[in-house]
Amino acid sequence: MFGAVGFHRVRIVGEQATRQQAPVLAVAPHSSFYDGLAAVVTGGPTIVAKEENSFIPLVGRVINFTQPVYVRRDDPESRHNTIQEIIRRVKSDQDWPQILIFPEGTCTNRSCLITFKPGAFYPAVPVQPVLLRYPNKLDTVTWTWDGPGALKLLWLTMTQATTTVEVEFLPVYVPSEYEKQNPKAFAEGVRNVMAKALAVPTADYTYDDCRVAVKAGQLGLPMTSNLITVERLRSRLGLTRIKIEDSALVKNMLSFQNRASQPVDLAEFASNLNVTVEDGSLVSLFKMHLEDENLSTIDFKKYLLAEYLLQKATPKDDLIVMAFKLYGEYFDREMFEYVLNLVYNLPKSEAFVIYSEATGNPNEIKLVDYLQYGKKYPEKLELLQNHSKSTAPRTVTDFSSCGQSMSAAAVVDDNKKCQ
Repeated sequence: MFGAVGFHRVRIVGEQATRQQAPVLAVAPHSSFYDGLAAVVTGGPTIVAKEENSFIPLVGRVINFTQPVYVRRDDPESRHNTIQEIIRRVKSDQDWPQILIFPEGTCTNRSCLITFKPGAFYPAVPVQPVLLRYPNKLDTVTWTWDGPGALKLLWLTMTQATTTVEVEFLPVYVPSEYEKQNPKAFAEGVRNVMAKALAVPTADYTYDDCRVAVKAGQLGLPMTSNLITVERLRSRLGLTRIKIEDSALVKNMLSFQNRASQPVDLAEFASNLNVTVEDGSLVSLFKMHLEDENLSTIDFKKYLLAEYLLQKATPKDDLIVMAFKLYGEYFDREMFEYVLNLVYNLPKSEAFVIYSEATGNPNEIKLVDYLQYGKKYPEKLELLQNHSKSTAPRTVTDFSSCGQSMSAAAVVDDNKKCQ
């Protein structure tokens, strides 16, 4: 199959270790669906892959022959089960093949190595790093979040006379006693060795960061915003590992309906999220949502709205209705302008026009007023729906009311102080 596409030159550098020497093969950088060629070169080992791959016509059947470990990347329980299955196989007395895994967990453009997921390193067994290079004049293989699709890359590769790939086997990496007890440190050690061999830097981004960044882009937010920092903090607190239907986010959306809007301090914030107030990540998350550094409270309902918009696949108009219900089915003008800016990236001046057209009350607008306005002017609501797609990206301040701009480094410093 690879030969038909044009991979006529496969250079092998180094020597592959046996299963006894290294039960796990860690392959990087992961930049293309063509990286599957590594499984061919290494003799058809068991691979760890996203579950969607099993449904690819023909290729999915080939993958199934390797007795793969499939993972649903957005399901925390699936991740846990994947780790347990990897541990079971590499420590089994049975004749399992080596396990091949792309520890980055997603495709990049090979300009750096992003954070290695620790799943391959939990068994605390020796790992052989495997490098992939595509030393071609034209790059027709890179398949990233913001680039050509699979069919276009397939066509472009087939138009080349030949495509070269280089597979290099590095010496087996044997973990230290500390790394055996700390899978993340083990993963970091292997990544550093591979980055040095590739002569590329490392970058502390993950698949989850990419997912947040893409979602932010869909909402008209800058890809480099502090949203990634916010979501990392929520991840450390375990808030992103809970199914959305069972999370504190949804429970608070329901419990805070029709309750008077009141600021919450750090202790109340911790209580609402079911997190200990001493947690350094919670302190940093709280600070990220302070509208004024001189304040000691945040608007918890605004926090809920911002997080719900990012986490839940809810139509934007439904989110407006939900926001109304969260505030007792009415807003004052300022809050109405805030919500339309949050959801639709609408400037306050334009939101004020809608407010004036929807109600004659200078002090408040009710949900029923907004719904009637939508029925009366459906074309205006349609324009509103498409507004964020045609406007400049917002800042994180506009999105989550973060008055302070805190860098990831500042968050780390805060965590160290609290620890």
